[in-house]
Amino acid sequence: MTAPFSRHEKSPELVAEALVGIDRMVRNIETGRFERSLSAVTAVGSLVTAAEIFFEHDKASFGDPWMWAPVVLGPVGAAAGVAGFFSRRMAKTALPVASALIVANGLQGTWLHARGIAEKPGGFGNLRYNMEMGPPLLAPLLVTMVGAMGLLAGILRRER
Repeated sequence: MTAPFSRHEKSPELVAEALVGIDRMVRNIETGRFERSLSAVTAVGSLVTAAEIFFEHDKASFGDPWMWAPVVLGPVGAAAGVAGFFSRRMAKTALPVASALIVANGLQGTWLHARGIAEKPGGFGNLRYNMEMGPPLLAPLLVTMVGAMGLLAGILRRER
C-alpha cells in the first residue's frame, strides 16, 4: 500500500530547479561573474586557515611574534569576505586590501619557515627530515592562496 502523497512527487520539479541553478552558476563563472561567491569562499577560507594556524603556532608556543600575524589576519579576511559578499563596494575596496595583507603575510611566512628549516641541524642538506620535523614550508602558501582568492574576487564581476 502506498501513501497518497509520496515525498517523491515533486522530485522532477526539484531536479529541474537544481539544473537551472547549476546552469546559472556555470554561466556566471564563464562570464567572469563570481565576485560574491569568491568573497564568501575567501571568508570561510580565512577562518579555517586562521584556526589551523593558531593550533600549529600554539604548539610552537608562539615563539616568534610574527606567528600572531596570520592568526589576526584570518578574522580580518573573513570580515572583508563577508562584507564583499553583501556589498559590491566592499568587494572592490576592503576585500582586496585585506587580501593583499594576507598574501604578503603568506609569502613572509614561507620565507620564515624556510629560514626555520635552514636553522635546523643539517639545514637544507637534511631537507626531508627537516621538512617533516621543522616548520611546514608549504603551509604559508595555503594562506597566500586564500588571499589570492580575495584579490581575484575584487576584479571579477558580481553574479546576476
